[in-house]
Amino acid sequence: MKCLLKYQWVKLPRNQIPPGKGIMGMWARLASHAAFRNGTAQYCGYLNPVTVGSWAGGIVGLKSILDIKRRQQALKVLDRLSELGYINYSLDDKTKKLTYKITDWVVRCSGEPCMGREAVYATDGYGFLCLPRNITKRLAEQGYQFDEADAWLDLWCHTVWQDRGNAFSHMAPAVQFGQYGAVLTLESLGQRWGWEKTKVWRFFRKHADAFPLYRLPGAFGCLIFNASYPTGEPVSLPSYDQVERILGKIRTAGRNAYSNQDSDHARICKFVAWYSRVVLPQDRDLVTPTKLEESRVAHQDIYITRVYFSPCEILEYVGEDCQGISSCKPQFEFFHGPPSWTGPGEQDDGGIEYGRFEGMPLW
Repeated sequence: MKCLLKYQWVKLPRNQIPPGKGIMGMWARLASHAAFRNGTAQYCGYLNPVTVGSWAGGIVGLKSILDIKRRQQALKVLDRLSELGYINYSLDDKTKKLTYKITDWVVRCSGEPCMGREAVYATDGYGFLCLPRNITKRLAEQGYQFDEADAWLDLWCHTVWQDRGNAFSHMAPAVQFGQYGAVLTLESLGQRWGWEKTKVWRFFRKHADAFPLYRLPGAFGCLIFNASYPTGEPVSLPSYDQVERILGKIRTAGRNAYSNQDSDHARICKFVAWYSRVVLPQDRDLVTPTKLEESRVAHQDIYITRVYFSPCEILEYVGEDCQGISSCKPQFEFFHGPPSWTGPGEQDDGGIEYGRFEGMPLW
């Protein structure tokens, strides 16, 4: 399944909770235990009605979800998440019943439900969550100093796969911040996360298995891939030779667009966004079966007019789960051929630039 920059959500498997400390790691734990549909939840012998994206139980259950031993510490986490606008929660002093609700919830794409129609909670590590691509944006805007789990989820939420404006994302899922953010620098990430450059480097050394980093020649910057993103098909990481070859083709395509006003990094970021669509049909390593429809010759197993089924309704509290068990009718979009390339200096068709580096220079 493609994960384009214009899509407002990304998939996070429940068995891949962000490692390390951080407020977003706690949020992911809470979200992974929330109800995927309306119903009645059973906890310690009590039946509690819950709505989609919520959880009801007691302090003991909350501490178990957060993996925290102390009651006050667990409540402080809820208070902090509530202040940032990520959850709403209530605690009944008499019955000790605790209920929280995830405010940023994608209803109809929030993972596979567990077996059986009686359960409203997914089993641990089963299915996936759908995260809004801008879930970490408010932390960067408020100057929040990221922890390890926050940075990990920030990279995950800005993953793209087979995006036409990023040729490298056709090799493997790649991290991209905004339209001109396919190539990154440790300095810009450090400014976003409130870290020094050396700490950013240590982070990528530690999580090289999840987010391998490819340093580009000169002062261009680096590419960051997401080796764990669920694409639905086997994907192998590219070699440095493959990356440099595609980079060379992009630079060749943009040789007449040289500007002395841009740095090397800013210029290569623009070249990737502008000329990836030119390079994609020319390289066999980047052409996937889905690209055959761009050919003028129609193959018998490829249809020029295709139907794309989209069951997602972003942040809309309707429906029950992503298997189509909903009162809402599925939405269909018809595409007749690929969209046209807008070229340098114009707005990309349908591009939603969530997660761009707000309040700081992009490059």
